[in-house]
Amino acid sequence: MWRSAVGFIVTFTLSMLVAPLLTGAQPAGKVRRIGMLRVPVSSLENERNNEAFRQGLRDLGYVEGQNIVIEYRWAEGREERLPVLAAELVQLNVEAIVAANSAAIRAAQHATRTIPIVMAGGLEEVANQARPEGNITGTAFQYQELSGKRLEILKEALPHISRMGLLGNRANSNYVGHVREAQVAAQALGIQLDVREVRSPAELEDAFAAMRGEGDGALLVLPDGGLLLSRHRSDITALALKYRLPAIYPWRLDVEVGGLMSYAPSLLDMFRRAAYYVDKILKGAKPGDLPVEQPMKFELVINLKTAKALGITIPPTLLFLADEVIQ
Repeated sequence: MWRSAVGFIVTFTLSMLVAPLLTGAQPAGKVRRIGMLRVPVSSLENERNNEAFRQGLRDLGYVEGQNIVIEYRWAEGREERLPVLAAELVQLNVEAIVAANSAAIRAAQHATRTIPIVMAGGLEEVANQARPEGNITGTAFQYQELSGKRLEILKEALPHISRMGLLGNRANSNYVGHVREAQVAAQALGIQLDVREVRSPAELEDAFAAMRGEGDGALLVLPDGGLLLSRHRSDITALALKYRLPAIYPWRLDVEVGGLMSYAPSLLDMFRRAAYYVDKILKGAKPGDLPVEQPMKFELVINLKTAKALGITIPPTLLFLADEVIQ
């Protein structure tokens, strides 16, 4: 009798120890399938963000190739490919689509009104963020508003500057909004803003020469969603150095290739957060029951090597606020 009692105690104890481990686990044998729709030109940026998303999934008990399959569709900077790629994901009958910028989000929305779409950062108007309508949720923010903030940071770094250039691509659907926000900030800061549009790589050097010729002392580079300015970020940072124009850029990758500074939401953080939404949807939640969130982390990145090459000194107060300083 004592042996049976001991056996019962051991069995009961083991079951109590194992139960908590199984609580968050995914159903055995069930493999989920989701889609990832992306635009960026940079393969490095693409893989970094994909890995952040996979890490977010792993934290929630999903392991790619074991209990979840991710169908990747990458437009390699060519937005015109997005509708076809989105249609492919719909045909694969994925359970959710993660879309990572405005163009990708719109392509996914045009492709399906039933498959849940998770935004991993994007410029989207959501009427009711607490209870979004339709099949879309995730993390979204207004890119345009950041153009004014970047101008403020550039002015803090270079307080003596009274005239700045703005480099943008009118082909970008958000161009007008970016320029408007930058002009409002420039007026408040007492800065004369010289707007320069480019439509091809051949126009880049002429734009820099014109800005320098007009006496612009610094430069705001607008986001371009994987289009012209993104494709030629290395050329742009090199031209900024050549023409001695301290510049602020939309993303940390611009600073990593030689730009002076950038200010933006953390893409890695937004992709990790996208995994949270995917998990909720796979467990039965409807997109309309998952509030749209604003980015939780913003990053200021400064390249001191570039500052030295430009012959400028970044104020200690700004360096203190920086999330990363590249030496």
